[in-house]
Amino acid sequence: MKQGDIVKGRITNIKSYGAFVKVEDKYDGLIHISEVSDGFVRNIEDYLTVGDEVTVEVIKVEGDKISFSYKSQNKTRRKKRESTELKTGFGPLADQLKAWVDDKYEKDGE
Repeated sequence: MKQGDIVKGRITNIKSYGAFVKVEDKYDGLIHISEVSDGFVRNIEDYLTVGDEVTVEVIKVEGDKISFSYKSQNKTRRKKRESTELKTGFGPLADQLKAWVDDKYEKDGE
């Protein structure tokens, strides 16, 4: 197994810092939390669960330690931020403010 290889494996354990993957029943490696998604990952279990079969890329091999990237092979589209255009401005607030104030004074008996 070498850097750049694309392999299939199974998630065997999840910790707060990453997910462990077993490949071909003989290689174990880690998907670090930074390699799960392009966006912020608060909880890895939002993306992966123990037992999932995943396709990953080998990004580093140092002796018997292997680092995998999940995000390089599993692109997820982020929802684009929508712009909001206000058409009425603060008009409705100004219209309602007097009614809200009057209603408050009526309930308090002043």
